[in-house]
Amino acid sequence: MTTITNIEDLRVLAKRRVPKMFYDYVDSGSWTESTYRANESDFQKIKLVQKVARNMENRRLERNLLGISMSMPLSIAPTGLVGMVHPDGEILAARAAARFGIRYTLSTMSIASLEDIKNEVGEPFWFQLYVMRDRDFMQRLIDRAKRAGCDALVITLDLQMIGQRHKDLKNGLSVPPKPTLRNWLNLLTKQRWCWNMLKTKRRQFGNIVGHVEGIDDPSSLASWTNQQFDPTLNWDDIAWIKEMWGGKIILKGILDAEDAKLAHQVGADAIVVSNHGGRQLDGALSSIAVLPSIVEALAGTSTEIILDSGIRSGQDLLKAVALGANAGMIGRAYLYGLGAMGEEGVTKALELIRNEFETSMAFCGETDVDHVGRHILVPSTIPDPFR
Repeated sequence: MTTITNIEDLRVLAKRRVPKMFYDYVDSGSWTESTYRANESDFQKIKLVQKVARNMENRRLERNLLGISMSMPLSIAPTGLVGMVHPDGEILAARAAARFGIRYTLSTMSIASLEDIKNEVGEPFWFQLYVMRDRDFMQRLIDRAKRAGCDALVITLDLQMIGQRHKDLKNGLSVPPKPTLRNWLNLLTKQRWCWNMLKTKRRQFGNIVGHVEGIDDPSSLASWTNQQFDPTLNWDDIAWIKEMWGGKIILKGILDAEDAKLAHQVGADAIVVSNHGGRQLDGALSSIAVLPSIVEALAGTSTEIILDSGIRSGQDLLKAVALGANAGMIGRAYLYGLGAMGEEGVTKALELIRNEFETSMAFCGETDVDHVGRHILVPSTIPDPFR
């Protein structure tokens, strides 16, 4: 593939190069995957209004998010196991994001550690925190994130328990992975991936191994991880975390207007409207479908809104901004690029989204991202699932 023109091209190339169990981990949802598919298809139902004879010069995409100047209204979502999609994947993606002028979010369940990103990238990034039973470990994680230079903490709220993902179960993707014979045979066909994996020292969960007493082999890690996600998580826990952190907090996993109001009440500086990429509650509404109701619920507040789940193009991002999101967040779109071509692929994914966003915005008659609004959308195609 010599010419890459869209995210789908990167997906096809990533599927060729990434071992099946890790590609399927990225490219799948829970149960029937209906929400996973709706995240994308619902964007396609929203139509843009084309304007002509407008001056398209001097286009501006820069936007402040949480007081941080971004080159475009976009950030990279936290995703686990990125270092298995491409060896040293978190470092490569964080480096690409920093050079592009946007924020990368490191997952608690990353292969590279907080310290790796600080040492290898040396630019501010965000850290995503899971609420775990081991509160002492959480406090140590928060302290490490401060020392690593993170300027926002992303608290994931929709993973108190893990949704059933059929492909992961069939592939034996667990902590640690237990691949099937078919997966081992598939691995033999991914020589580029294997060679790069042999060259890196990062093959375990870098934020956990070596930082929790007794976690020194795969079996102990599996046992600890399986019991750590806290099903008792509630809004009072957010106040405790916010006090420990002392900086900007972003609450990820909001999919309901009432929950958005509660997030504001507990002091969220921003929320991420997200259904975890369709990987948790199958049958939930797409993120873009509930966005208008959440924007309405937070009207007049200082809580900023980030849209996650389903963005695969610059036009998707433009539609999210037009419906009131301050910014978007991408997971699979950048992971396809990473799996296809490493750091270069992440940069390519960001360039594709920026170019399509900028071009489509101009065709809609606007040259400044801060002037984008509902007027660029065909009214009858704006989602309202509660009609």
